Amino acid sequence: MLLARAAYNGRLRASYLAIFYYVCRRRLTPTPTEIHAAPSRRAFHGARCLRQQAEDPRNPIEISQVLENYKNAVEFPPATLPLNKEFLATVTPGQEVVLHGYLGVRNDVSKKLSFVRLQDPTMYHNIQVVSTANRDSFNVLRSLRPNSPVVVKGTVQAKQAKNAEMAESDPWEIVLDEIHLLNEFPNDIWMAPDMVHPPKHRHLQLRTSPDLREALHFRAKVREICRRELTKRQPAFVEVETPLLFKSTPEGAREFIVPTRKPGLAYALPQSPQQYKQMLMASGIHKYYQFARCFRDEDLRADRQPEFTQLDLEMSFATSEDVMRVIEDLVRRLWSDLMDTEIPSGPFRRLSYHDAMKRYGSDKPDTRYGMEIQRIEHLLPVDLVNKITPLTNPIVEVFKVEGNDNNPAETSEFITRFLDSPDGAPFNSNPEGGPGIFIYDVKKPLRGLQPFGFQAAEYVEDLLEPDHGDLLVIQARNPAPFTGGSTPIGDLRRALHSAAVKTGFKPAPTGFQFLWVVDFPLFSPSSESEPGQGGAAGISSTHHPFTAPKTAADVDMLLTDPAQVVADHYDLVVNGVELGGGSRRIHNATVQEFILRDVLKMPEERLADFSHLLEALRAGCPPHAGIALGLDRLVALMLGKDSVRDVIAFPKFGKLGEDPMVKAPSSVSMETLETYHLRPVDG
Repeated sequence: MLLARAAYNGRLRASYLAIFYYVCRRRLTPTPTEIHAAPSRRAFHGARCLRQQAEDPRNPIEISQVLENYKNAVEFPPATLPLNKEFLATVTPGQEVVLHGYLGVRNDVSKKLSFVRLQDPTMYHNIQVVSTANRDSFNVLRSLRPNSPVVVKGTVQAKQAKNAEMAESDPWEIVLDEIHLLNEFPNDIWMAPDMVHPPKHRHLQLRTSPDLREALHFRAKVREICRRELTKRQPAFVEVETPLLFKSTPEGAREFIVPTRKPGLAYALPQSPQQYKQMLMASGIHKYYQFARCFRDEDLRADRQPEFTQLDLEMSFATSEDVMRVIEDLVRRLWSDLMDTEIPSGPFRRLSYHDAMKRYGSDKPDTRYGMEIQRIEHLLPVDLVNKITPLTNPIVEVFKVEGNDNNPAETSEFITRFLDSPDGAPFNSNPEGGPGIFIYDVKKPLRGLQPFGFQAAEYVEDLLEPDHGDLLVIQARNPAPFTGGSTPIGDLRRALHSAAVKTGFKPAPTGFQFLWVVDFPLFSPSSESEPGQGGAAGISSTHHPFTAPKTAADVDMLLTDPAQVVADHYDLVVNGVELGGGSRRIHNATVQEFILRDVLKMPEERLADFSHLLEALRAGCPPHAGIALGLDRLVALMLGKDSVRDVIAFPKFGKLGEDPMVKAPSSVSMETLETYHLRPVDG
């Protein structure tokens, strides 16, 4: 009976909501009756409603009355005290106070008594307001809608608490004397705690979500600590702002172009302040930093936005070791001040790019959950290799997923469900061959590894030490040097672990593991999907074209075998997230020009785009190194958020990076296009 009643109430509530939303859509403006019955509300329906009413002869509107009501919001009284913990600790009974805040949902106890919570402007604290019918403010309060900003004047009195705990945490209430409406919350907007609003109503989501607001406060604390730590070092880092209107240069990513009124000329928004900060090093600025806004015209992902913020820094007369030491100190300070988890002392672990790709199949591995990859193609029978891949002489690798409670049936159910899901589909259709799946089962012949043969099965057991119910996954790939950020088996490793956590097959890993991934190749094969530096050599800079070779031997190889040159490049990786990357830079103008012209084979017109940097380096620029940490990713990681959108006030959404709230990007009028010497192109 209770279940039936709950189901009925649920259907009834859904019906009420449907009716409510229908009425809101049909009545975006008040009716003539409402206008005349409540003239004080007419100013609070927005410019669109005012315009609609002014144009409708049936709805005459007195702008004088609107302005008269608005004056109350222009000359509102100041608050005598902020509503916070200090207020609760210092006020006394009988004290008269003036408070600012937002009204909560009113509770009308009777025809003569109402209660409402007043939330302070920061939305961190609130206090109960009591209104009785013997005061003029009683009817005013009852006419106001929840969520409206108000000024409350009243007298403090002790609250009748139900228990000692409530008496300590919420000891006071305000007896209402006067209340002034500053702006009414309209009846065509529905807002409730924990309500999920669409991106076009981001302002409402921020207002109803304490988590979002707390993330923004946390982000501000991170910036404050970073600024304090960098400026107190000796010698101190100097905060320098670099221009946002830059020029188009082929650094690697797609740029956003800003047209000008001069025909054929445009700015480009900076992908990073890289070139400006190197010119600062040539200018005698010893240590530089800034919280830089950066722009890259790339598809969105959970950890990527077209505009983002990074903590950018550079040091002259410095090596990679100097930069990494600064970052390690800074990260430890952040975790010490803001997090419950401590970071072990000593330098962070280091892993070469080659070892990261070989052991984890990723240049930003999450090392917390193991599942390390091993090569085994030299042990496998030919018929098994032929079954998993069409490749000739492939590399075959294997990793182990520990089972759950030593239950092969549960492991089988998990892997079957994964491979049949949309997340598993790309791995089944891999042109290099799908994964080979084996469940270690001590009750079966060769413990479930019959296709390996006796000798290979024994070797794999010694290599991986599987237990009953463990999952063994093998994957083939082309026998080529590592390039890019991951391998097929590395992607499978990450996807399988994510699915195992999501489905409850495995517990989520905890803690933070920091490591530096170092020794990247200086150059990588050019990709058709990325613009690179636009050279004709078939290679592009892995990081950017200003990264220095790591050793003297690497400098020699620039002339003989550039593809083998190791870069003095380092990425900070935490739990599978690349927080930032940096490098020692080429500080010699002649060497820099040689890289651009002779190694990357840039055309002369693109080479000329870097003339400003070459000129600065030529003026006796000292050796220098730096790094950029993604502030959005850093804050998201510290707060355990899955997306950087959860730590940005007004993020972009969708594949192309739209802002649904302001409707950007927007179309441009023909007049504007003509002003900037542009013309529309079909398609």
